[in-house]
Amino acid sequence: MSGCRLALESRVPRGPLFYGWWIVAAGFGIEFLIGALMFHAYGAYAVLLREEFGWSKTILSAAFAMSRAESGILGPVQGWLTDRFGPRALIRVGMGVFGVGFLLFSRIDGPVVFFLTFFMMALGSSLGGYLPVSVAIVTWFRRRRALALSISGMGMSTGGLLAPLVALSLTRFGWRWTAVASGLLVLAIGVPLAQIVRHRPEAYGLRPDGDFAGAATTRLVEARSFTARQALATRAFWFISLGHGAALLVVSAVMVHMVIHVTERLGYSLHQAGVVVALLTVMQATGQFSGGWLGDRVSKRRICAGCMLGHATALMVLALASAYWMVLLFAVLHGLSWGMRGPLMAAIRADYFGSASFGTITGVSSMIVMFGMILGPLVAGVLADRTGSYVPGFSLLAALAAAGSVAFWRARRPGVSAVTFVSAAGRGT
Repeated sequence: MSGCRLALESRVPRGPLFYGWWIVAAGFGIEFLIGALMFHAYGAYAVLLREEFGWSKTILSAAFAMSRAESGILGPVQGWLTDRFGPRALIRVGMGVFGVGFLLFSRIDGPVVFFLTFFMMALGSSLGGYLPVSVAIVTWFRRRRALALSISGMGMSTGGLLAPLVALSLTRFGWRWTAVASGLLVLAIGVPLAQIVRHRPEAYGLRPDGDFAGAATTRLVEARSFTARQALATRAFWFISLGHGAALLVVSAVMVHMVIHVTERLGYSLHQAGVVVALLTVMQATGQFSGGWLGDRVSKRRICAGCMLGHATALMVLALASAYWMVLLFAVLHGLSWGMRGPLMAAIRADYFGSASFGTITGVSSMIVMFGMILGPLVAGVLADRTGSYVPGFSLLAALAAAGSVAFWRARRPGVSAVTFVSAAGRGT
């Protein structure tokens, strides 16, 4: 038994830097690939697909919505698999599927194949992205959990800095060759990054946050870990899920329609739209770091409630934009709100419900959250096709985002019967 334990521990490099931060770095890289090559790039792909195939905004919205439905439907299974087999296995498979999906996407010739290949790309990014990365980080950090999650999540936002470069590649080399290059990049970088991720520090003779088992200080840790069934019985679970879903109404609509809105309605170039995405990315990264720092010190639910009002205001500014500076103002407001709120979604769930069943709880929550990802693009796209304007759809989504602020405000921590302390010997219940 002791020999097996030593073998496990030998797989984690020891040094002055706590290994959990290497996992954060790997998560950053994985999220960067997904953000740069797919999520921030989808709007630019949509413009070129409309030009080549003449597809409506509704078709492009439906593809994105379908991919998000996949993550919600499979969320509970994915969460259970992550808790059972560890995040590394899922990330490895996910990055492989994601890369191959890009290669197949480059060969599409109609809407059916487009839907199938985009679904494959979305499945891969889901299996290898947010949920398993968050599960790993949640188990390796407690006191600095929000900060660690925010740094990892900055990969998704800073991936948007490549938006102008991806837009340049799309216009110069075409969307098919850009998709091929993206797939090869994922396979060459994403799969090796998965090897860095580990599940629980205790299996390697380490403790969360890099604390020593013989530390002289006594500190407060998670009171207890909820099972998925226990979490579902709390009001906090439902309020957090509803608030998160309301936020994704805006996020998903912006991902799909912002570039089309800026280029077709406002008349700006694809390159100028890429600049807007890059600015949004910078502000999102700024918000993520500051939100992670604040989240470990002040009320996470209050920060989230304030960010929802920021989402709503930003979308109204975009809907009513009549000049380029207004589009830039939207990018600042939306980026900051998205960045500050994003990493706190995992952090607040882990704080409230513990880490033992975090993957399963997050996966079950994704079945509710997915409606935001599905309905956001569809509402904006269908109303835009019928009215010839994004104003009605964006206005409705902004109102729902404002209502989500109330959900977060009411998401108070569930009561627990006892508080567990870790003693100098590192033992607890």
